[in-house]
Amino acid sequence: MREPVTAFLRHLEVEKHASPHTVRAYRRDLDQWARFMAGPSQAGAPATDQSLVLEVTTRDVRAWLAALHARGLDPVSITRKLAAVRSLYRFLARRGAVRRNPGREVRAPRPARKLVTFLPTEEANAVVDARGLGGAARERDVAVLEMLYATGLRVSELAGLDLDAVDRDARTVRVLGKGSKERIVPYGTPAARALDAYVGRRATARGPVFVNQRGGRLTARSIHTIVRRAARAAGVTRRVSPHTLRHTFATHLLDRGADLRVIQELLGHSRLSTTQRYTHVSTAQLLKTYEAAHPRAQPPGSRHSLQ
Repeated sequence: MREPVTAFLRHLEVEKHASPHTVRAYRRDLDQWARFMAGPSQAGAPATDQSLVLEVTTRDVRAWLAALHARGLDPVSITRKLAAVRSLYRFLARRGAVRRNPGREVRAPRPARKLVTFLPTEEANAVVDARGLGGAARERDVAVLEMLYATGLRVSELAGLDLDAVDRDARTVRVLGKGSKERIVPYGTPAARALDAYVGRRATARGPVFVNQRGGRLTARSIHTIVRRAARAAGVTRRVSPHTLRHTFATHLLDRGADLRVIQELLGHSRLSTTQRYTHVSTAQLLKTYEAAHPRAQPPGSRHSLQ
């Protein structure tokens, strides 16, 4: 196979029906890989001899990742490029052009864990109360905000919520999450009041819970707009999204002693490690818990002894 990269890209386009954007991204990453294999003299030139990519080892792939890291590329970008190389050699191995996939045994770099953003209780209440919102859709918007904060649903899950999935007597919603995994999530009194005020006069018990002015299902984009508008009206200057309210839901539950496994179930995470990235306890809460629980945290004559 004289031009393995070209053959692979054609396979993506014709057989896999990959989008033009995907094909362009693979071409860019694999051209960089081919230039690396060609040596320093080809660093800035187009990859002309694609046959060089057939004569590689696992050590070559590791060396390329090390070079990318030395250039300052972030772990996410490096992982994407490694995925392109793995896909190329998986294709070539199936075609018999190479004996094994040299990228298969190379571990992707671990991305830096990003701290999630959440709102303090006062700001969360101000946003969800939506006192600055008005107009004909105010009842709907308040119900959207209350349900996001009360349930921690993903914006797509809230947009896709149907009336027959809401048990207003039990105050629970049945959610179909990622991987078609179903879960039951409860909600509290303020959300119940807001939801009853919004859907209480609905003539039918079927169809979407949240609708637009034309009666169609409210989109995720519209829910983003509702949240941003409520945050501005509440005087919150930081960027607030539906996912911020999801983070806030989980963080506030954890701060108040909820078990991490329970939060995992409520959020619909398949792995506990994902929940740990979404939730974190504030330093103030840690200090408060320590002072209340440790027998030597507050010796006689001192309120605070954490120095």
